[in-house]
Amino acid sequence: MGKQSRLLAFVLAILLGAVYLIVIHPPKLGLDLRGGAQLTLQAKTNPEQGINEITPRIMETAKFVVEQRINGLGVSEATILLSGNNQLIVQLPGVNDPAQAERVLGTTAQLDFRKQKKGTESELRARLQILQAATVQRELLKNSGDQKAIAENETTYKKSIEDLKGIFERTGLTGNMLKDAVASPSGNGPDSWQVALTFDDKGGDLFAKTTGEIGGTGRVLGIFLDDKLISSPSVGPEFQGKGISGGRAVITGNFTLDSATELALQLRAGALPVPVEIVENRTVGATLGADSILSSIYAGVAGLVLVLIFMVLYYRILGVVADIALITYAVITYALFSLLGVVLTLPGIAGFILSIGMAVDANVLIFERTREELKAGRTLYKSVEAGFYRAWSSILDSNVTTLIACLTLFWLGSGFVKGFAVTLGVGVIVSMFTAITLSRSLMLAMISNPQFRKPEYYGMKAFGKISTVTTDIEAETEVVDDHNDKTDNTKDNTSGAVL
Repeated sequence: MGKQSRLLAFVLAILLGAVYLIVIHPPKLGLDLRGGAQLTLQAKTNPEQGINEITPRIMETAKFVVEQRINGLGVSEATILLSGNNQLIVQLPGVNDPAQAERVLGTTAQLDFRKQKKGTESELRARLQILQAATVQRELLKNSGDQKAIAENETTYKKSIEDLKGIFERTGLTGNMLKDAVASPSGNGPDSWQVALTFDDKGGDLFAKTTGEIGGTGRVLGIFLDDKLISSPSVGPEFQGKGISGGRAVITGNFTLDSATELALQLRAGALPVPVEIVENRTVGATLGADSILSSIYAGVAGLVLVLIFMVLYYRILGVVADIALITYAVITYALFSLLGVVLTLPGIAGFILSIGMAVDANVLIFERTREELKAGRTLYKSVEAGFYRAWSSILDSNVTTLIACLTLFWLGSGFVKGFAVTLGVGVIVSMFTAITLSRSLMLAMISNPQFRKPEYYGMKAFGKISTVTTDIEAETEVVDDHNDKTDNTKDNTSGAVL
């Protein structure tokens, strides 16, 4: 197998792999093409925990936790962007329930186990009754429009939460010591659920110690989530002194399947390093509806077909080479978007289309140079080689300049600007690859066949006056296996003489 044949086989293998990748794992569609939810999370300082400023490290940790929670929601095509010094923009394509996303992402989920202080039994019952009444009234007033009553109730509700916190003392047992958290039926009915917890070794020992201290005393174990009491189970006298061993516990309460699943998801993902506030939550409709997307696809295909036809009509056999290279380029580039995890947006598609134009331009430069050499009287093989060699510097300069611009846009831009830069940059790199390997190898393979050496095949009435066609010796010498060059110095000299 000759050198050009090996290159063509290599490109063919890449092409088949690209087609397989596109079929199995097509590129992701962005929010503007698919629709979904977009949330903006703003990190807040927490002086009580000694966090007086939001650092880049805190934001990176918050981004990681949010990503874990999103994965738990089953959204695999989400985009999380850092915005400014203290904001995260979360784009969730295909999400139809932004309220659920807000509940899952907007909660800090700092789990804390506390034990009730001694001598506060009656006070706890009174505080719980006040909180329960305030909670019920809060739900009743939610849609009433009575702003004064809502404000008064909110004050009572927040005060009752703060008062409850004073009845408990911290034990050091937190959600950071969890190994797992899953929703499970509580056994009290088909719609009654609980969250089963599994602690690590340190957490299991601390849980046993804490439950042993309050077991049989009438005091309860307070389970707090973001400083709010969500459950207060009692510990039976059989655990007095020894505590509950095994490192397992359950959180009971008025949980439904959805609420228990959401809490378990938050606990598994871990707590956010700082409190966050959702400053924006909006449902984003696809910029292009289904009909518009289909029309755009038709328009794109029609435009591509016209370009392919024009290349064949104007450059003849060279146009066929360009068309094959262009289709191969488009398939490989599209597959790379999937491999690199690129989320396709409208600006990203614009970058892809622009890179296709640059790929066509590269072939045009090569072909025009080749035809100039043919008109000057060079042989067909030497014209092809000279066409690639002399056009390559212009192509390289143009593409390197474009890549520098892409890197600048990616470094300084954000969101859609980065998407444009990535798709354009990937396309430019692939276009250079196809020009070096596929286009050149196809042209050299064609001219090795005497049937493809007629001037009309290259859009010319005749070749230059000095030479008419490439000889068989010249063409075959350049495309046969490399070992010929090593074993036959005479043929090398002959080839050199012919050229």
